[in-house]
Amino acid sequence: MLASAAARLVSASPAAASSVEAAGNDAQAAAGWVERNWEAWAATGLRIFLIVAIAVVLRTAVRRMLTRLIQRMNRTAEAVEETALGGFLVNAERRRQRSEAIGSVLRSVSSFVILGTAGLMVLGALEIDLAPLLASAGVAGVAIGFGARNLVTDFLSGVFMIIEDQYGVGDTVDAGVASGEVIEVGLRVTKLRGENGEIWYLRNGEVKRIGNLSQGWSTAGVDVQVRYDTDLDRAREIITKTGEDMAKAEPFSEQLWGPVEVLGLSEVGLESVVVRVQAKTMPGKAAGVERELRWRIKRALDAAGIRVEASTPVETPQEGDPAASVAPPSAHAVAPAAPAPVVPQGR
Repeated sequence: MLASAAARLVSASPAAASSVEAAGNDAQAAAGWVERNWEAWAATGLRIFLIVAIAVVLRTAVRRMLTRLIQRMNRTAEAVEETALGGFLVNAERRRQRSEAIGSVLRSVSSFVILGTAGLMVLGALEIDLAPLLASAGVAGVAIGFGARNLVTDFLSGVFMIIEDQYGVGDTVDAGVASGEVIEVGLRVTKLRGENGEIWYLRNGEVKRIGNLSQGWSTAGVDVQVRYDTDLDRAREIITKTGEDMAKAEPFSEQLWGPVEVLGLSEVGLESVVVRVQAKTMPGKAAGVERELRWRIKRALDAAGIRVEASTPVETPQEGDPAASVAPPSAHAVAPAAPAPVVPQGR
């Protein structure tokens, strides 16, 4: 039936016959083009599939390897912490945060490198010229680098601060422009809690120096001012005995990392002398130890009959101001009498 219909259509319209013939020729040409190129398409598609599959597998493997490495570091830190002095310098939470931050940076860098390389290889498989793209990316990277140089500086400074373990959460630091307790360490900004409760936001790239008061150990120093005629040997014995008793009491038995030592005289005056007392303490506990040590020394010396003198600051006039030592004029002051005139006596 269809053949008869096509025959009738051809016999009825020569123009329609030519169009059908042209369509058939186009279909045959398209089929031949597909037949000639399908092998190249299949090879390109297979190559792209392999590139993407290898990139995904490699990225997953690298991320898992980094995760296991971080977990192993944490387990090693926990094992060391169970020893006698393992938890004094850096606590487990700080080590965990530091390792997680380093792992996050390494995972991000590895993902960027692997996926970026895979993307360039896919573009190369599609026979796209990468030279203009790389040139444009280079120019754009330079422009972005100039515009975001502060951000890059902050990021790199944060990475090295975390890797070098300059400070961590819970440390008391002095950053020059601000000081306080670290409450958050980021790759760009560090947050500090000040003495009055304020929060300081410090850009890592602007921090030129850091004084960490929570690493290693601290020093508690107390100056005891006594009278000039005090028996210093007896005062030394009393202070030493007070330090030994304090080292046995809680919680100072853990906060004191060394004996309370009497270093000697730091100042000698006309009416009093200053005895210097010092002790090595746990990081961040020096202020509390100093207050308690002053309290105990004062009570012990009072009980022994040794008087503790109070230091009084001496006010000195400013240099270059001659009027500083002159009393201000008063309305009640009596003016000095004028000298009587000398009258010459005649002969």
